[in-house]
Amino acid sequence: MTEPSTPSHLRTAVFISGRGSNMTALVEAARAPDFPADIALVLSNRADAAGLAYAGEAGIATAVVDHKPFNGNREAFERAIDAVLVEHGVELVCLAGFLRVLTPWFVTRWAGRLINIHPSLLPAFRGLDTHARALAANVRLHGCTVHFVTPELDDGPVIAQAAVPILEGDTAQTLAGRVLVQEHVIYPAALARVASGRAKLVDGRVVLTGDTTRPDAVLVVPA
Repeated sequence: MTEPSTPSHLRTAVFISGRGSNMTALVEAARAPDFPADIALVLSNRADAAGLAYAGEAGIATAVVDHKPFNGNREAFERAIDAVLVEHGVELVCLAGFLRVLTPWFVTRWAGRLINIHPSLLPAFRGLDTHARALAANVRLHGCTVHFVTPELDDGPVIAQAAVPILEGDTAQTLAGRVLVQEHVIYPAALARVASGRAKLVDGRVVLTGDTTRPDAVLVVPA
């Protein structure tokens, strides 16, 4: 049995497939007593995901739902995940390096309660290899986006973004490192917005309420 969340602390699951650095940032942020989400579960499709060990050491429940036994039946795989979420009383899901494309069934079931972080300033550079593609396009700003998940890949309404300048001599690796720093800033901020009800998905767009002058409610452009 799971304990119900208080109205101000939504039970949140984080999905990972690897080290889970954004998961770690969310867990650390949620340690604050006034943070409006509790990280109640870390779930992975890979038993060897390094982030599972961190979550376990932090006292967070973990689960593994391996996609391989489902032989490509993505909806069956997601129904198994959904059953785990229900078992743990999860109310909100954060994707943090979860390397599976979700079906419309799962996205629809969790609509408005499913968020993702993507390493680009969406709608630019959807998909993979975003840092190399940004360099090849010779853009001057790159960054990251937290968005509600919709059936279209990397196409959901934006909750928060952070930008970094592209510097002379940047490589995909150096650019990725600077973007990752900002990912760890805006993902907890965006989760707090959603969990507190200050960011909601309404008719396909994000509606912000409350104090939008707060630092977590603006585009961050580091010097």
